[in-house]
Amino acid sequence: MAIRFDRPVSSAARFSRHFGAFALVLSVAVLIAHRFGGLATPYLILVLLVSVGCAILATLLAAIGLRSLWMTGAEGGLNALAALIYAAFPLGIGAFAAERYFTLPAIYDVTTDTATAPDWLSTPQADQIWLPRDPVVTSADRERQLVAYPELTGRRYDGALDRVLEAVKKVAKQNGITITKSEGDTTPGRELENRPVPAQPESGVADSPDIIPVPTPRPYEDDVAKLIRGANGVILQGTTRTFILGLRFDFIIRLREEAETTFVDVRVASRYGQHDLGFSAEEAEQYLGALDSELLGIAGG
Repeated sequence: MAIRFDRPVSSAARFSRHFGAFALVLSVAVLIAHRFGGLATPYLILVLLVSVGCAILATLLAAIGLRSLWMTGAEGGLNALAALIYAAFPLGIGAFAAERYFTLPAIYDVTTDTATAPDWLSTPQADQIWLPRDPVVTSADRERQLVAYPELTGRRYDGALDRVLEAVKKVAKQNGITITKSEGDTTPGRELENRPVPAQPESGVADSPDIIPVPTPRPYEDDVAKLIRGANGVILQGTTRTFILGLRFDFIIRLREEAETTFVDVRVASRYGQHDLGFSAEEAEQYLGALDSELLGIAGG
């Protein structure tokens, strides 16, 4: 009489694979919906939390299944391995967010000028849904920013305002920043010198010059360029989104002409929640770095 041994089957391993697959599909689907389908960021965060929870549960069940395989030879090793592979992506997102949440300050608004930050031309409005935050940025928030991002400072360029403005708008476009509003500074610019009017010849006809200069257009012949002809400062406000996650941020770029130089400050704020996980500072630094490259050779201290 033959003896037949039936291997036990680990139910935990089988369920771990289901939970892991669900967590992976859910996280990928919600990221696509947020990036391309218009899903609001608070719902993205909520669904990602559910996905991470399912991934944690799948990992625990997979551990139980692997223990059963080791102790009793129970079937389920492949299911447990598949669960760990499926859960890796949502767990990675959760670990990344948790690390930034606990190591970076709970702020959502950063600026290169913490003393006199550029004011919003149009105050950003967004329904926070379940992510309430303090609408007022306090001095304590600015101090926390200085501690966390000491390298986030403004830029001074040895160039005229028109030239720097041209580069500012070019780099903004390259970095996906859409300018929605612009305004000139209220401080009057340098007054034009009173030049004497040359006397007209008696005959009424002047001698023609040998070389006739051809006027060239000023850069960016638009409302902003016309505005700075009589002012020494310009403020641009726009919006941008991160490339992968599609997180929305509001952007302010302020240009001020100071003693033959142009000083550029930026301000970036996330749309939702009290904690931006450091993305606002990254957006600001990325833009300023690209602007430095564009204006290479005229950056001052």
